[in-house]
Amino acid sequence: MNNVETIKVVPARYPLRTVGAIVALFVLAVVVQSVAFNPRWEWSVFARWFFDPVILEGVGQTLLLTLIGTALSVVIGGLLALARLSSSWLLSSLAWGYIWLFRSLPLIVVLIILYNFSYLYDTLSLGVPFTGITWGSFETINVLGQFSTAVVGLTLVQSAYTAEIIRGGFLGVDHGQYEAAAALGLPASRRTLRIILPQALRTILPAGFNEIISLAKGTAMVYVLAMPELFYTIQMIYNRTQEVIPLLMVGAVWYLVITTVLSAIQHLVERALARSERRSAVNTTRATRTCSVTTQTTQEPVHASLS
Repeated sequence: MNNVETIKVVPARYPLRTVGAIVALFVLAVVVQSVAFNPRWEWSVFARWFFDPVILEGVGQTLLLTLIGTALSVVIGGLLALARLSSSWLLSSLAWGYIWLFRSLPLIVVLIILYNFSYLYDTLSLGVPFTGITWGSFETINVLGQFSTAVVGLTLVQSAYTAEIIRGGFLGVDHGQYEAAAALGLPASRRTLRIILPQALRTILPAGFNEIISLAKGTAMVYVLAMPELFYTIQMIYNRTQEVIPLLMVGAVWYLVITTVLSAIQHLVERALARSERRSAVNTTRATRTCSVTTQTTQEPVHASLS
C-alpha cells in the first residue's frame, strides 16, 4: 500500500506590506480631510471660476501654444538631430552649438530677450550678408508680437531638447540595421523614414511625450510677455479679487487635466505601436514558415545511380 504524502500550500505573508498600505491609506485620509473640509481653500470660489469664459480662453491659448510649439520643435529638432548625426563636421558643429546654447539658457531669459528684440534691431532684412542687396525688410515690432514671440521662444528652447531625444533614438537602433538598409540599395531618405525611424520611435516616444508635457507646463513662463494664457489670466484675476489660493487651484487642476490627457494619448500611441510590432512579427513568422513548407514540398527527390 502506497502512502501518498499531501503537500499543503500556504500563501506567503507580507506583514510589512500590509502595514505600509495601512499607513499610506491613513496619510491619504488625513490629506483628503484637510483639503476637502478646510474652508480656507474656498472651494465655492474654485467652482465659480473653473469654467469661466476668461479661464477657458486662457486654457485655449495654452493648448494652442503647446500644439504649435510641439509641431515646430519636432520639425526643427528632427533636422538638428540629422545634422548632429551627419558626417559633415560643419553641420554637426553648428547643430551642436545650437543645442548647447538653448539648453543652457533658461526659457524666461529667451522670452525676455525676444520681447525686447525690437530694441536691438529696428528692422529684419532678407538679403546677401555684407552687401547692400536686400529682397525685403520688415519692422521688428510688427513681426514679433506677444503670440509670435511666445511661439518662437518656446520653439527655440524645445527644439534643442527634442533634437537630443531624436538623436538618442536613432543611436539606439542597432548599426546592423543601417548596414542592411544600405546593402539593399535604398536611398538615405527611404532608409531613415521606413527602416530606422520606426525602430527609433520605441525610444523616442516616452521621452518625447515627457517633453510635450513639460512644454505644456512651460507655457506658464510666457506670463512675462503679458500674454493672456492660463497662468497670466489667473494672475490678473486674483490680483483683482485677492482670492489667490482658489484661483491657483483652478490653474493647477487645469494643468492636471492637460497633462492627464497627454499621458492618455501617450499610452494609446505606445499600445498601438506595440500592437503593430507584434502583428509585423507574427506576419514575418508566418511568411517564413510558409516559405519553408513550400520549399520542402516542391523539392524533387534526387536518385543516385549505382553502377
